[in-house]
Order: sequence, then C-alpha cells, then structure tokens
Amino acid sequence: MARMKKPQTPKVVREGFGHLPDGAASEMVKLRGDNGFEARIITYGAALQAIFTPDRAGHLADVVLGRDDLEGYVAVRRFLGATIGRYANRIANGAFELDGHRFQLPTNDGRNALHGGLVGFDRKNWTITALGEKPAPFVTLSYDSPDGEEGYPGRLQTSITYSISGAMELSAAFSAETDKPTIVNLTNHSFFNLAGVEAGGRGILDHHLTIAADTYLPVSAAGIPLGGPSRVDGAPFDFRIPHRVGVRLRDAFEQVQIRQGYDHNFCLRGGGTGDPRLAARVEDPRSGRVLEVLTNQPGVQFYSGNFLDGTVTGKYGRVHRQYDALCLEPQVYPNTPNRPDYPSARLDPGQTYRHTSRYRFSAS
Repeated sequence: MARMKKPQTPKVVREGFGHLPDGAASEMVKLRGDNGFEARIITYGAALQAIFTPDRAGHLADVVLGRDDLEGYVAVRRFLGATIGRYANRIANGAFELDGHRFQLPTNDGRNALHGGLVGFDRKNWTITALGEKPAPFVTLSYDSPDGEEGYPGRLQTSITYSISGAMELSAAFSAETDKPTIVNLTNHSFFNLAGVEAGGRGILDHHLTIAADTYLPVSAAGIPLGGPSRVDGAPFDFRIPHRVGVRLRDAFEQVQIRQGYDHNFCLRGGGTGDPRLAARVEDPRSGRVLEVLTNQPGVQFYSGNFLDGTVTGKYGRVHRQYDALCLEPQVYPNTPNRPDYPSARLDPGQTYRHTSRYRFSAS
C-alpha cells in the first residue's frame, strides 16, 4: 500500500489583519524559511510585525517589537518594524533646495522633519502586488506617493519585496521611480531584541555589537549632524570589534549623553555599494542568537532604544522600556539634502532608486 505523503507546511500564508478606521482591510503575509524561521509582514506601513528565529538549543522566539493588532499600530506611532519614507531620519528645519527651488516639509520632531513627516510611509496601507513561493518565498508591496505629499516633489512609485533569501535570512529590496527630481531615503525600522520579546526583562545592553565603520556623524541635541564624519577611535562609538552595547553607555562622553545613548549614523566602509555587504553583527550571548545586517547603503543608523519610555504595551503584554531593543537602519546619511558633501539622496526621472538589505540570523 502506498504511503501517504505528509502535507507540507506552506511557505507563504496570506491572511487578514484587521480594518482601518476608513474600512480598508489590512493584511498579513507569513514567509517561512528553515528551522522554524518565519517573518510576518503587514500591509500597514509595509511593516515587519514579527520574526521568529531559533536559539542555540533550537527554541524559537520572536525577536522584534510590534503590536498584537492593527488598532495598536494606528493608535500610537512608534515606527515598529515599519518602512520609512520618503526620507528616513532627519532633515534640518524640514527644508531643502533642489535645482534652485526650496521645499518646506512639515516639522514633526521639534524644528526638524523626521521619518517622512506627519503621515509618512509607515502610516500608509500598502498594496500587495505579488507573492509566491518561487524562486523563494516572497511578497511585494507597493505604494504610490503623489506629487507634493508631505511637501516632497514628484510622484514616487515605490515598492518593497520581502523574501526568504537564505535558510534563516530575510531580504528587503526597495525600489522607487519619480516623474520629477526628488529625494529618497527608504529603510526598515525594526527594533531587535535577540533574547526574545516575549521573555521580557532582558534588554539589549548585554548584546554584543560590531559595526563595519571607522567613522560616525556627531549630532546636535536635536539629532542633526554637526559636520563631517569623525573617527571612532578612542570613543564609545568604536564597534570595529565586538563590544557590549551598554559597556560605555554611561561614559562621560557628550555625544552619548545628549541622545541618552546611541542614535547616530555610522559611515560604512566603502560607502554605497552595488551589492549588500556586512554592515553590522549583533549577538545575544545567553541565547546564542546572531543577527548580521548586510546592505548596499552608505550608512547605518544605530539606535539603542533610548526613548522607549514605557508608554506603549506591545506583543505578549510587554511594555517597551528604555534599551529594550535596538535598531540598525541602513540608509543614506541624515540631512543629506542640505549637505552636498554627504552621499546623495537625489533621484531623477528615468532613474531607479534601489536599496537592498539582508537580515541573516544564526545561532552560536
């Protein structure tokens, strides 16, 4: 008698994720790799809602902050796992010039524009335009930003494809095209805790971090870069060899104190590249979980969760407190439109903006 084949677990699952106040439906797509690895993407904000990955003993845990339901994301804007655009990070005074024209953006971070303005891409319900299991589990989401939205020039047609690019690796490939000269800086804003979010009580101060950067950008108290890159030598910003995130957090060093921790762009060696290369590595020694971030972008913003203030309760009933999670946001530099000496964020008609980052997980 022929043996019955065990049904295979689907590698891509699409399901509902609530409704927005205007009645529009939000959806979730689950992408599955090996060893229980799974990434959950929601259309609201094209956000990573969860990533499950095993520790050295094979135990799975969710390692990114998020909310249990759509209502939580809509009620409080915290950028949890979201796609950030049109411009990630800060633009000084919310203003820039392009080809002799001055553009004024809404200011939503003191005097500065932050993460796309008042209603950035993280507050949009993206459209699923493709998904499937071949050549690897993937989903593509798109958003069409009209000319003038949040003060930015040009219609911007944007897409992001999340895919399982390795056994336990998630790739995020952004692309965008415009019909007028504009600026673009897209990124993912996931908050990682490799100890596992559900466990609670263990922040990221004991995580070991390495960043492939010899320089970083000192900033003002408002987070705007003060000038050109500074060497990391002899400073709490030297992560060229692994250091515990918290080991120098209390040092009497102004750049750490003014932002209550790390919230700085690190200038990656070699600048922007054609293909992703290793930008940062994080390890939780207790669980053995490791995250490697690879990107083709010239910089990565390291944020140590300084302003998680206990006012938001996330998944598993866990309150998000200071240093509970960290962000590694591949990007061009902050305030680039006002700094011709920085790598350009300009996009012209006929060009295609491309940003690819990979999040590679393992256990040691």
